[in-house]
Amino acid sequence: MIEFELPEVMDEEFMALIPQQRYVINQMLAEGTIKSYSLSMDRSRLWVIMSAASEFEAMEIVSTFPLSDFMTPNLSELMFHNSADMLMQFSLN
Repeated sequence: MIEFELPEVMDEEFMALIPQQRYVINQMLAEGTIKSYSLSMDRSRLWVIMSAASEFEAMEIVSTFPLSDFMTPNLSELMFHNSADMLMQFSLN
C-alpha cells in the first residue's frame, strides 16, 4: 500500500495532469496492477493498493504516474488486502 501526501495548493500544472493520471490509473486497474485507488475527502491524501514483487518494483510503477513529481509516497508492505469486490460471486444460471 502506498499512501501519498498531496500538495496543499494544487496549481494549474497539477490540475492539467489529472486526466492523464486518471487514464494511467484506470489502465493499471484494468490490468490488475492496481487493486484500489482512494482519495481523502479533503484531497490531502491518496491511497493505492498495488500488486508488486518488491518495494523497488512498486516505486517504479509509482514513477510512471503523471502526478508522481507532486506527491510524496510512503510505502507499507501488506500481508493481505481483502475487499468485498474480491469475494467469489456465484452465478444462479
